[in-house]
Order: sequence, then C-alpha cells, then structure tokens
Amino acid sequence: MTLPSNYSSAPVSEFLLICFPNYQSWQHWLSLPLSLLFLLAMGANATLLVTIRLEASLHQPMYYLLSLLSLLDMVLCLTVIPKVLAIFWFDLRAISFFACFLQMFIMNSFLTMESCTFMVMAYDRYVAICHPLRYPSIITDQFVAKAAIFILARNFIFTLPIPSLSGRLYYCGRNVIENCICANMSVSRLSCDDVTVNRLYQFAGGWTLLGSDLILIFASYTLILRAVLRLKAEGAVAKALGTCGSHFILILFFSTILLVFVLTHVAKKKVPPDVPVLLNVLHHVVPAALNPIVYGVRTQEIKQGIQRLLKKGW
Repeated sequence: MTLPSNYSSAPVSEFLLICFPNYQSWQHWLSLPLSLLFLLAMGANATLLVTIRLEASLHQPMYYLLSLLSLLDMVLCLTVIPKVLAIFWFDLRAISFFACFLQMFIMNSFLTMESCTFMVMAYDRYVAICHPLRYPSIITDQFVAKAAIFILARNFIFTLPIPSLSGRLYYCGRNVIENCICANMSVSRLSCDDVTVNRLYQFAGGWTLLGSDLILIFASYTLILRAVLRLKAEGAVAKALGTCGSHFILILFFSTILLVFVLTHVAKKKVPPDVPVLLNVLHHVVPAALNPIVYGVRTQEIKQGIQRLLKKGW
C-alpha cells in the first residue's frame, strides 16, 4: 500500500494512524481476537454494572468502587478499540485534530483514574482486614463519593496539560502517526517545535501519579499481609486473603501489562517498533475484559447476583 507523503509545506489538518508499518498484514488476523476481547470487555462490564445496580445486597462501598472501575474500563475501550478496528477492517486511518487530542486526554486521564481507583480499593481492603470493627464507620457511601470526586479531579487536573501542550505545537508537514492511537509522544514528535517540555511533563506527571498509587497499594498490602499472618483462628488466614484476592489479581493484570509496556520502551532498540504499539492497544482492552470476570468468578455475592438476574431473564 502506498502511504501519503509525510511532508507538506502547509499545516496539516488531520493525522493518519498507521498501526503496524512493518507488518500491516497482521491487521486482519489481529482484528478477530481484538474484536472478541472488546465484546467480552463491554459485555462483562455491562453485566457487572447491571448486577450491582439491581441487586440490593451489592449496594455496598466495595461494589460501588468496582462499578467505578468498570465504567473507566468501558470508556477506555470505547475510546481506543473501535478506531483501531476501523483501521484494521476499513482502512479508516484519518483522525481529526480535535478527535486525536480528545483521545489523548481520555487515555491519559482515565488510565491514571483507574490506577487511583485501585489505590482506593486497596485502602478499602486494608481497613476491612486490619480494622474490621471500624470498617462500617470509615468506608461509607460518603467516603466512596468523596473518593470518586478526588479520583476525577486529581487526574483531570494533572493530565489536562498533556493534550494542551501537544495541541499548541505547530504541525507543519508530517502527519503520519506510527501508532494505532494518538499517544502523546507519537503525536508530538511530528511537530516542528521543541517537544522537551511535553516529554518532561509526560514523564514526571505519569510517574508521579502512577508511581504514588503503586507505592500506596504496595504499602496497603504489606500491612494487610502482616495483619493476616498474625491471625490465629483456624481458616482465618484463607478467609482474609480471599476477601482481597480478587483485587490483588486485578492489580497484577494492570501493573504487569503496564510494566512490560514500559520495559519495551526502555529497550526499544532491542525490540521491533511494532511490539510497543501492540502492547499499548492490548493494555486498553485486556484488563477491561478480565477484571469483571475475575470478580464474577471469585466473589460469591456477585456470582449469585448474576445467577438471579439470569433466572429472572429466563
């Protein structure tokens, strides 16, 4: 396929997303598992949200936080995957300036919102295990509302400069993005201006937000593990670990894919350039598809709620 020229004397009005410039024959084969993962993510999260909404027994702070996580997953999937599939199936590579920077903002803000939600959920599990008698008075509906406002406000404020800094750059000719999505640096490097500020803010902001969340999550689970090991009652350790096992698995999904993605960028000279592109796409759909399944399988209350809804439906 002949790609449009990367250079022009006039400012560009849109970008072209070229997912795998070296392996474009992959796209048709990759579209099938990607579309299945997308349908699974949307269907599973929608089922989880409906179950929590309709089952009175699930109207608890822990499940409200899980609902927030499902909403974030669905928005991330809808922001990224339909456009990727449109490229794979219909060769619709063009994306307008506004749509590109809007996608950039949603990806950056909602990814950090998800990380912050995991941090709040880790605190919820810490209180449940380490201070069970005080749990009803600490983790209340008001706490969840305040936590949701904090999650939205913190990440909106700190990630808004990312698309703003990229949007103010002058794009004088190159418009081909060698990526499936409008990632900040993939777009910024096409400009004719200095992108040092963009690069520094992306690095500092990302590691400050995600890094602080991961540190607090690690601290919470360290305290949880220490408290669990002190339990003497028979079966108490297994029961305590079971209450936070699902959450810990979700964190592993999120952090493992993110870690692999970061490592491939660090060692980008040793890996094909298409590998980080693929990992970036998968990071927006794989955790979203697996998160509700893990909670649905491991949490008895959710499993029973889904079964009751299915019986009512039949």
